[in-house]
Order: sequence, then structure tokens, then C-alpha cells
Amino acid sequence: MVFVALLRGINVGGNNKVDMKLLKGTFERIGLNNVLTYINTGNIIFTDSVHSVQELSSLLEEAIQRDFSLSIRVMVRSLKEIKTIMDALPEHWMNDTSMRSDVLYLWDDINEESVLETMIIKPEFDRVIYVSGAILWSYDREHAGKSGMNKLIGTKIYRHVTVRNVNTARKIYELMRTAAERE
Repeated sequence: MVFVALLRGINVGGNNKVDMKLLKGTFERIGLNNVLTYINTGNIIFTDSVHSVQELSSLLEEAIQRDFSLSIRVMVRSLKEIKTIMDALPEHWMNDTSMRSDVLYLWDDINEESVLETMIIKPEFDRVIYVSGAILWSYDREHAGKSGMNKLIGTKIYRHVTVRNVNTARKIYELMRTAAERE
């Protein structure tokens, strides 16, 4: 099966620096196959036919702690789970000069639609969609200062998500589909 590991908070603002080539080696040493890293923010596509998603998350967190001395949360999602999220993402949502659009991948402990009730969403500026596994969030850049997304950083919920912009999310999905075709 094809999976993606989404690492939370690496190589952001000069913190938790991890070299992607070394990280690829970590994945391979624990027996994962066809390992491919995408940009330096902790997106790793791989195949495995032995472990569950939960087992993979635990194995990877332990391996990263051992190899890099970093306590990093690792979210693992299957191609099927990512497809569900991408199918819900409006095609016209972009991350460009006029619009910002993000995928907030949810850890299982908050993966339910009611999580939206605990967030500051400003309907006049924010377009927000819950789909199992993620919150899709978009706003026009001219209203960036008014978006509820700004209020998310530092909240309890923020510690239970890992965020990728839609360009990155779409590329991860494309790489996963390509990996599945090769399997």
C-alpha cells in the first residue's frame, strides 16, 4: 500500500532541522520501501505491506527520535484517505497571490466535524470544509488579516493538526498516485 507520512513542525522557522536525505535513510532502515521525500517540510511517500497506519506512526516517531533526537509527531495516511480529502477540495481553490488555501490534516483525536464548532471561522472571509481527515480552509489574501485562520495558531486545536498549502497537498496526492501505479 502507498502511504504518506506528514511530519509536524520540521524545518519551519529554523527549528527542528532534518535533512531529507538522512530522513529517507531512516524510513528505509525500518523496512519501508520506495521512499520519496517531497520538499523539506516533512512529506514522505512510501510503500509498506506489513504495518497498520498506527503502527507506522509509532515506528516512525521512535526512529526519528533515535536518529535525530527530535520528538516529532508523525501522521500517516493511506492513498485512499488522501483521495477522500482531495476529492472534497474545490478545484478552484488556489494558493497564489490572490487566494490562500490550506489543508489542515487532523490527528484522529480531533477528526470529527464538531471540531469546527471550537474554531473561529469568519464566514464573511473564510471558506471552510470538513472532510474526514482534514479541514479545508481558504480565504482571499486581501482579507488575510481578518481570517479566522490567524486565530488558529497557538490554540489547543493547532497542536492536533499539520498544515500544508493546497499546492503541496495536490502534489503529494499526485506522487502517491504515481507510486500506486508502479506497485
